[in-house]
Parts: sequence; C-alpha cells; structure tokens
Amino acid sequence: MDFQLSEDQRDLATGVREFCEGRFDRDRMRDLVDKNRVAGMVDKKLWAELAETGFFSLRVAEDEGGVGLGTAEAALVYEEAGRALLPGPLVATHLAASLGGEAAAGLAAGAASGELVVGLVAGDASPILVEHLDALDVLLVLDDDGIRRVSPSSVAGTPVRTPMDPFTPLHHVEALPEGELIADAETAARFRREGAVLTAAVQLGIAGKLTELSTQYAKEREQFGRIIGSFQAVKHLCADMLVRTEIARAAVYAAAVTLDDPVVGDAAVAVPTAKLMADDAATRNGKDATQVHGGMGFTWEVDVHLYLKRAWVHATQFGSAEDNEEALALTL
Repeated sequence: MDFQLSEDQRDLATGVREFCEGRFDRDRMRDLVDKNRVAGMVDKKLWAELAETGFFSLRVAEDEGGVGLGTAEAALVYEEAGRALLPGPLVATHLAASLGGEAAAGLAAGAASGELVVGLVAGDASPILVEHLDALDVLLVLDDDGIRRVSPSSVAGTPVRTPMDPFTPLHHVEALPEGELIADAETAARFRREGAVLTAAVQLGIAGKLTELSTQYAKEREQFGRIIGSFQAVKHLCADMLVRTEIARAAVYAAAVTLDDPVVGDAAVAVPTAKLMADDAATRNGKDATQVHGGMGFTWEVDVHLYLKRAWVHATQFGSAEDNEEALALTL
C-alpha cells in the first residue's frame, strides 16, 4: 500500500496554498482583525473565487458540474484553508454542495457555485450559537431525523460582543425556527462524518502552521546572547509540536481515505480518532507556540493567538473531545 500523496494530490495542495497566499495573505488577515471588520468576515468576492477553484464543488460529480474528487483530496484543500485562517462557514457550504434530492437541488447548486453562503448548526446545541449569521443566505439545522433548511432572516439572535475567535462572529439564539426538512437522517449522519473529517483537516493545517511559525521564530529570536532554538526546553516544545502534527496528519488522511473507500477501515473508529487527534494537535500546538514566542506570544500583534483561538472554536464543532471519546468507546 502506498501511503504517499500522488503527484496530482501534491499539485492540488500546492495550488490551493498559492491561491490562499495570493488572495488572503497575512496583510489582509491582519487588516480584517485589527480593524474589527466583523461584518466583512465573509467576502463575497473571495467566496466566488473560492468556488471557481472548486473549493465547494470538489466532491460533486463531474457530470453535475463538480470536480469529481474524493474526501482525501478535500482534506488536503481544507488543510490549506486552516493554514491560511480563511474565514467563513467553509465546511458547511462545502457539505451543502453535496446535497442531493429535489428539495435541495437549488441549494446544492448555489453552494457549489459560491452564490450562497451556507451555515450549519446542531439542532440540539445548548446554548445555540450561530456563526456568521449576518452573512448567511441559508442556515441548515442538523438533527437526528434529518436536515432542515431555515431562512437566516427568520432567526432572532443577539450578537456576541467578544467572540473567542475574532474571525468567527457569533449570535446567541434562544430558539430556532422549525424550517423545511430537506434531507433524511442518513444524510444528516453523513454530514456529521464528513464535517468532522474536514474540520479535522482544518485543525491539521492550523497545527502545521503553528509548528512552522514557532520553529522559524526559534531560529531567529536571541535571548541571553543565544538563539532560543539552541535551548533544550525550546527544542522539546518544537519537537512535540511536530510529533503531534504528524500523528494528526496520519489520522486525518486515514479517516478521509476510509470515507472514500470503507473497505480500508472502520469509519466509526477513524472519524472520531481524526477529530480527537487534530483538535489536540491544534490546541496544544497553539499553547506551545505561545510559549515559544515568550512574552510576545499572547499579545495582539503576534499571529499565534489567532490560530489558537480558531483551534478552540473548531474543537467545539462536530463533536467535542468528550463526544468523540464516547463514540470511540462505543466501538470497543
């Protein structure tokens, strides 16, 4: 069995990284967050450009206007999105593009083309926090019995003044409208599995970027007349970050391949494992990166705290650590 990426997969990842660096570089990222442009976190122009690259239609069949690739390739793409800290409900819109059936045909096409920004919230969430509500065209509510479509204009919510992640504006909602049932329980379960793997891929990108930022800083920063990377304690932190990232990478890639071809493994084990390992790598690497950056690590002008905050947000999506541990326990 070949565990290496194919040439096409490597080219895909490289192309997405170059696109992200060209369209959402650090200057643009800092401009958004430093000026607190919460309302502009979802740039419709950038959204349309993402759609043109196949960002949302990657797993849609070619005869339906999509790219026709699998979850393995989607994981590579969303890993790069994590590295770039791309804002917006990326995973939710990507999942919406894969919806089938007459009731969701227009929604799927709009999500795939970038014409619609689609949000997703669990119907049993408590408290109910809706991300990017002001920018959404459609809100999907995920329940055990299926997926319901809700108009964002019918959702009454109170803005959270200081959300954990400045790139992820939140509204606190007391209750969600009933909405229209557009997909069954089987599709809802698929959304949970695929959403968990794609979010884990985003976390993997965050973990990898934090490792790079820390090792680069450790090679440049001097303290007590020496490069801090020469100190054993700092070496250990950077080494631990790399190990966490690579373990998470193996778990995420394995889960993605398992969803594409269930014969190679058990999705009930692979998916929660990927989410657990990626969440752990992203959040712990964020903490260690903050420490490597020393007294500057927690200040507003250093990027590592932005990655840590985003990692904390993603760690609550598609199952917390406790949820995924319980899911794994049930497979024993």
